[in-house]
Amino acid sequence: MTIDFFQFEADFVDSLRCIPMQVRYKLDTCGIKLKLFDWNQMTTKERQALVELPCATETEIQSYREYIEQLILQRTGIAVAKLPIESHPAWLDSATVSPSVQKKAQEIGVVLTQQKWAALRPLQRFALIKLSHSAHENKNFPRAIAEFNLL
Repeated sequence: MTIDFFQFEADFVDSLRCIPMQVRYKLDTCGIKLKLFDWNQMTTKERQALVELPCATETEIQSYREYIEQLILQRTGIAVAKLPIESHPAWLDSATVSPSVQKKAQEIGVVLTQQKWAALRPLQRFALIKLSHSAHENKNFPRAIAEFNLL
């Protein structure tokens, strides 16, 4: 797997002070809810490991989950929160534009066609879905739309 940071994350990926989209993608894949507080308890090396570790096959997903569970317990003394794992996540559905993304795109005057949605990589679709829900990162939604050539 390639290490994939987006341009809209450029202000924090060098320091990894925030959780990058590719790690958030892996967290959703393995069913872990990681708070920024938890992330900030880790060393830079541990954060980098979460960026680099694979999380695609069932074995990798299980290993990634166990690594985070042990790491957070070790760093905070508290068990990490679990998330339900979606069996058919919206970002893997290239046929249907996520309603939240469509709504957010329309708010900024962008028409997102199914063809454009289908041409995106799953990580790009994931980022748009997360950015369309997130109140504190709304400034990054238009940046992502531009970065993904959707204007």
